[in-house]
Amino acid sequence: MVYEVEAPKYVRLAQTIQRRIEDGTYPPGTRVPSENQLVQSFGMSRPTVVRALELLKRDGWLESRQGFGTIVRGRPAAAEEKDRRGREALERDESRTPGRLVEVGEVPVPARVASALGLPKGAKVLMRRFLVEEEGEAVELVSSYFPAALVDGTELASSEALGGSLRDHLESRKKVRFDHVTERVSARLPEAGEAGLLGIPDGVPVLSLLVVACDAAGQALQVSDVLLPADRQELEDTYRLS
Repeated sequence: MVYEVEAPKYVRLAQTIQRRIEDGTYPPGTRVPSENQLVQSFGMSRPTVVRALELLKRDGWLESRQGFGTIVRGRPAAAEEKDRRGREALERDESRTPGRLVEVGEVPVPARVASALGLPKGAKVLMRRFLVEEEGEAVELVSSYFPAALVDGTELASSEALGGSLRDHLESRKKVRFDHVTERVSARLPEAGEAGLLGIPDGVPVLSLLVVACDAAGQALQVSDVLLPADRQELEDTYRLS
């Protein structure tokens, strides 16, 4: 069972504005649409829009300038650090990472992954599952899924650990370009095989970080489900209060 709470509306709106800043729709130095325009464009209430803008100002994406309104600052340096876990999953070199490749093969696409890849229920995808270890202890189980159309002409189906990242491999072999990532965090009880690989007892949940990597058009190229034993994790963030 997966326990996943959808992000609040203001957070989802803030994430949409972030993506528009990153793709150049709202370039640095320009004004973002007015509150009225955002209310009309996204069909959200004014308090939701105001809260989203305040969140983006707090995190350094936007700033208020007297006489100019709300101005785009661009992607803050701190945001690069917060993306570290998802980027690691995409850019990990299997041949140089402590651990082992435990499974490679065609599998029915899991429901959460199907939604991200835009595939129907029961469709087949290629899965590469890698167990990351530190000093002989399993610390992370990464299951990466690829649509069949991206597998032909690559070494993704190889049972050997690949040199370089899976991202680099796809970009060089299929001439695609990874553009942005969406991360979704949830908690669930692991399947028996997952629990066995991670070495956790019955009843201990895992944190699931679903990393959806897309091209500039928003088409998902790779989805990685990163499982972390919940009893060994501590999430921490530090930020200023206005």
